Amino acid sequence: MSESDPAFDLGEPPQPAAADPYRVLARKYRPQTFKELVGQDAMVTTLENAIKRGRLAHAFLLTGIRGTGKTSTARLIAKALNCVGPDGQGGPTIDPCGVCEPCRSIAEGRNIDVIEMDAASHTGVDDMRAVIDAARLAAFGARFKIYIIDEVHMLSRNAFNALLKTLEEPPAHVKFLLATTEVNKVPVTVLSRCQRFDLRRIPAEKLAAHFTHVLSLEGVEAEPEALALIARAAEGSARDGLSILDQAIAHASLDGGGVRADAVREMLGLSDRGAVRTVLGQVLAADAAAALASLRAQYSLGVDPQAVFRGLLETVHGITLAKVGTPPDAAQPLEEQAAVADWAGRLSFAVLHRLWQLLLKGHDEIARAALPIEAAEMALLRVIHASTLPDPADLARQLASGVAPSPTASAPAPAPAPAPAPAPAEAALPGTIEAIVDLLANSREQALASRLEYHASVVRLDGSELVLSAARPLPADLVGETAATLKRVTGRPWKVTTDPAPGEPTIRDQAAAHLARTEAQLRAAPAVAAAFDAFPDAQFAEGEVERIAHQRREA
Repeated sequence: MSESDPAFDLGEPPQPAAADPYRVLARKYRPQTFKELVGQDAMVTTLENAIKRGRLAHAFLLTGIRGTGKTSTARLIAKALNCVGPDGQGGPTIDPCGVCEPCRSIAEGRNIDVIEMDAASHTGVDDMRAVIDAARLAAFGARFKIYIIDEVHMLSRNAFNALLKTLEEPPAHVKFLLATTEVNKVPVTVLSRCQRFDLRRIPAEKLAAHFTHVLSLEGVEAEPEALALIARAAEGSARDGLSILDQAIAHASLDGGGVRADAVREMLGLSDRGAVRTVLGQVLAADAAAALASLRAQYSLGVDPQAVFRGLLETVHGITLAKVGTPPDAAQPLEEQAAVADWAGRLSFAVLHRLWQLLLKGHDEIARAALPIEAAEMALLRVIHASTLPDPADLARQLASGVAPSPTASAPAPAPAPAPAPAPAEAALPGTIEAIVDLLANSREQALASRLEYHASVVRLDGSELVLSAARPLPADLVGETAATLKRVTGRPWKVTTDPAPGEPTIRDQAAAHLARTEAQLRAAPAVAAAFDAFPDAQFAEGEVERIAHQRREA
């Protein structure tokens, strides 16, 4: 037999099957139903009610940060409005079937009646004229012709103006879905013609739960702390979070360990939470050498100094929230929750606020510095130095009591001033707020006396019953502190309450009014008035009006 005989034709050699191209997680798990849309329940409820009642707007504006689902929501609305159901007899629904031709073609991006435009590359008025002309034509096969215009704020002013009339009164078969990340750049004339939906940042706990679901479908294991780190780094964006998760899976070792927290920290350049707590503890202990060594150790591991300060800020913020009674973050490890609770019990609000301001200033300085690690060290030393200073309120008490303040007083929890011996029960009670302030000042309670001067507007004072006006906001602890201190000073129980009725002017208000009257009287004197007429920019010598007002008050 010859080689040309058909019996020798073995056909083409077998070819390897072509591998499906990899789809990144952000595309693979793009929501296909409203139930899969993460963190936007309020918007879904509004759309559901509008569809059920047949109250569909002709134009929708979807706003929000990147990755919250604006374009996905627009496509879902397009499917919801055009779905005909598996039997072809359905109407608009919040739960599109996903199997009818409109649903499948929209999901695959091939529906001729759903037109997606990127306003960044179609900014001109001619592009809008093309949209307007095409909008007059009926839909080819769908119920509605839908225009999805992404990043609509990129349109030019003339393009917006050209679109206005059609946007306000489009044909009955046309719907406009506009999406933007910068709603402040969209003209008010456009905003007023659209039904607006603000897509919110997705909470970190919901993102972490979503990532857990995605990983279960992908067959990949991950530590809960790793997912919490990714969720925080995503800053409310599902797309950003899935992109980081994709990178973390690729970064994970091939030994089956899955996505680990330490690998995620290394990948993102984040400071270890335990290391941050160590640095904060050293700062509060004023151990400068140890704090600088810990900072350098993090820097040697590749951690950005700014990230260390960001971690310190997050920790101080968490301590402050714990101090006011906010429930702990479930995503926090137990050891971090315990450390935060311990610090919240030991540190005063004044110390926490001071730490926050100093760390925030250091964080901003590092961002602008030519030498970031050196700037971080200097900022950390400034925080440590400030932590050794006494609390201002404690300092004021010591100065008022005549006790020299200690130069090495530690910041946390100022010690209360020694309580004076109780007055005998038969001592006369103060009859005015001025008398109460004088009594407190003479009893080494200068701080409370000053607060009452500023805030105490008396509605009624009868014996040991004091009613303060709440017409203006009062400090939260003023009423309780006043009652307790007056009981200790006078030896009698005091009832201190508030009433919304307006009260007498505070001592400071009275002093300010007296000062204003004194200055007005001085300016009205003929010689002084003539001097000011001759020299319009002249001013009284510093403190002179106060001195004269004091003399007149004493007289």
